Amino acid sequence: MSRLTHVSSGPYAPPAPARELTAVSSDGARLHVEVHGPEGAPAVVLAHGWTCSTAFWAAQIRDLAADHRVIAYDQRGHGRSPAHPACTTHALADDLEAVLRAALAPGERAVIAGHSMGGMTVLAAGGREAFRAHAAAVLLCSTGSSQLVAASTLLPLGPGRLRTWLTRRVLGSRAPLGPVTPLARRILKYGTMGPGSAPHMVEACARIVHACPRKVRYAWSQMLDTLDLDHAVRELAVPAAVVVGTADRLTPPVHARALAAALPHCAALTELPGVGHMTPVEAPDLISSTIRELAGTYVRVTLEEGAV
Repeated sequence: MSRLTHVSSGPYAPPAPARELTAVSSDGARLHVEVHGPEGAPAVVLAHGWTCSTAFWAAQIRDLAADHRVIAYDQRGHGRSPAHPACTTHALADDLEAVLRAALAPGERAVIAGHSMGGMTVLAAGGREAFRAHAAAVLLCSTGSSQLVAASTLLPLGPGRLRTWLTRRVLGSRAPLGPVTPLARRILKYGTMGPGSAPHMVEACARIVHACPRKVRYAWSQMLDTLDLDHAVRELAVPAAVVVGTADRLTPPVHARALAAALPHCAALTELPGVGHMTPVEAPDLISSTIRELAGTYVRVTLEEGAV
């Protein structure tokens, strides 16, 4: 099955980038980067989550690229970025730094939006030199900083050791996902999306997730199992908006509320009724408008301050 399987028409079909480039991380990992929109426009950087790719942001790219320069990249092992043995939060932070240095001009600030593992990437990089030089504000979307497996409601059991043990086995499964069948769509919708998600949304997510290589999916699941970035939340110095769906089984609202309480500069906490984990696909307009608002508020201020 092609790693680049995705929908070919409609709002979730990945648009063609204005240009592509390769960012090289500190350990040599090569990252596929796409740039959309007009040069010189306010910049937005998009970091996708576990088992996804730049295609996951198709709706946001189509919307924002009209008047923003949108930079989206494939996490290592995902999409067009080759797999690499290092699958750690340190590597995620290194990769984001590499993308920022490759795609942004010196001193240029951007809104950095991360979904799920992409949000964890933002947290992991928050104290890094390149991040602090380039981040004007961030969006933390459907994400958490620790206790991911224990807090997950993926399985219909009460919290405790049994649920945690079983959830760990499900998320860390080495089994191939296989083709996108009606049963596969139903399973993916139950686990990752709200009950009201439209069929075309489910189809888009299924094609993206099923295209992730099995070994890559497993390797990153081990990092997620032991994630602890609580210290990084308290050190994120830029304004941060937090978004979560109330029907999110993978990173339930308890994570978003904890983030909002611990962030030094929480700009907003938004809980979306009935929406699941795939917020950029399930609530595309809300996610796009949140990014646009952050860019309008903080990127403009940064530019004005830099001109003084």
